[in-house]
Amino acid sequence: MFSSVDTIWVLLGAILVFFMQAGFAMVETGFTRAKNAGNIIMKNLLDFCLGSVAFWAVGFGIMFGPDISGFIGKLDILLRGNYDSSFPTYAFAIFQTVFCATAATIVSGAMAERTKFSAYCLYSLIISLVIYPISGHWIWGGGWLAGIGFHDFAGSTAVHMVGGLAALVGAYLLGPRIGKYDENGKVQPIPGHSLTLGALGVFILWFAWFGFNGGSTVSATGDETLVSMGSIIFNTNLAAAAATNAVMLITWFRYGKPDVSMTLNGALGGLVAITAGCDAVSPFGAFMIGLISAPILVFGIEFIDQKLKVDDPVGAIGVHGLCGAAGTILTGFFALNGGLLYGGGFSMLVTQVIGVAAVAVWVCVTMTIVFGTIRATVGLRVLPDEEMEGLDIREHALVSSYADFMPVAAGPAAISSIKTVVPADNTVSLAEVKKMLGDHPKMTKVEIYTNPKKMDALKEALNEIGITGLTVTAVTGCGAQKGKKEFYRGAEMKMTLLPKVKVETVVCKVPVSKVVEAAKSVLYTGAPGDGKIFVYDVENVIRVSSGEEGFDALQYDYDKAQQEGIEALKYVYERQVNEAS
Repeated sequence: MFSSVDTIWVLLGAILVFFMQAGFAMVETGFTRAKNAGNIIMKNLLDFCLGSVAFWAVGFGIMFGPDISGFIGKLDILLRGNYDSSFPTYAFAIFQTVFCATAATIVSGAMAERTKFSAYCLYSLIISLVIYPISGHWIWGGGWLAGIGFHDFAGSTAVHMVGGLAALVGAYLLGPRIGKYDENGKVQPIPGHSLTLGALGVFILWFAWFGFNGGSTVSATGDETLVSMGSIIFNTNLAAAAATNAVMLITWFRYGKPDVSMTLNGALGGLVAITAGCDAVSPFGAFMIGLISAPILVFGIEFIDQKLKVDDPVGAIGVHGLCGAAGTILTGFFALNGGLLYGGGFSMLVTQVIGVAAVAVWVCVTMTIVFGTIRATVGLRVLPDEEMEGLDIREHALVSSYADFMPVAAGPAAISSIKTVVPADNTVSLAEVKKMLGDHPKMTKVEIYTNPKKMDALKEALNEIGITGLTVTAVTGCGAQKGKKEFYRGAEMKMTLLPKVKVETVVCKVPVSKVVEAAKSVLYTGAPGDGKIFVYDVENVIRVSSGEEGFDALQYDYDKAQQEGIEALKYVYERQVNEAS
């Protein structure tokens, strides 16, 4: 006979953990660029759908089937065995399916913005079929780690560290996004397009985590279990709050201001860390685990990003990999029954370290083989021009996930700090230039619309002819071709707005024809989409800081610079463009 209360509780936990998929999707979408939003959503959707089928067909039996030598469960194709407890087999199966999906979806954030969709689908199948179920069997299916007393109540290691280390291997083999590191290896931040979506995802995950940890009792009957449920959910919340507060203070001290995105990661890091021991520690232990996870998260993400040069757009490796391992090991310190700080000696702590190390080796070795094989066959990474244009258009024929709402911004190589330098051999005095141009020199605005991928070449060409000021804006638009074909729910859209950059400059000394020829020389391919150049007369220009007008407002005072003893004139005008991508 089944317990209706237990069955309802297990199913409610499964529903809450399933809702974590929405949280992961929002976090990963918000922390990446708008041009890849649709691709991120597709990966989060498909890793759950592919994983659900794979786990039902093969993975569940490997994880929970009768133990074979402590390493693997007996294969149970299409889940035909009976695993009934105080609740039906399929209630338990759906609860474990959503846990498997959580481990798989962690990886998509770390490998975001440059991974082939087909390669990601293959990875999702393999981790759900074999890799997650085997290490899960060691811990929860009666395998060798369970036999030596390894404690991981809800999955700091079994779920989160597995996903975090798979993310590390994938991101390392994949390489960083274009523009993430300069030629000296210095980090060039690539902000996500919506902290609002990221924050929404964190709150969804925090909410659903009460089902992740609380539901892992897989029982809601008996006074002892009810007490345990209350402490588990209380500890889960306390650890997350402690970690969030600590990360905010750490970033406030280190960066001068409290960092929003890192603090959001802090909440997730605390949740991951407490997951292993939420049933075994006191509220003080939960607070300390959350507190200790904070510096591990902050300094871990910095180390991964700046020292290892592994590009993880959402911080998944630090949140799930590092905090998952740390929380599992810290359980060996703070567990009320067997923890080092509560008179249990080193036995439990050593067991926890052995378990973390064994699972880490398993995941790193197998995922290196998996990702290496995918890279050598179907390919792991998209082409550079596909990455620059965005995976939405190149992988899904979706020009923008925000149609009619906001422009698609160009990538970091297209919109950046624009630096133009006046040639060092320019010795023409200002007085001579003004004399040649007359009392009322003609001023002209040149406006260039082109593909974002052409921006760097255009910038260099204009710099070579002496253009000393540019304004660059990310825009969308299309010409007579109505843009590239885009489909929404199978129907072709009549007009598609493509990502463009608008480059503006006002010239006086430099001939307009020279500007036009320089632009054409680098933009021309002979195919539709090369762009357009517009030329306008300008009545006047006023420099607000000095009140200068006309030619004086556009040109630097060469005579003054030479009088101050500057041998080679190297006047640099810099305009920092707001990078909306």
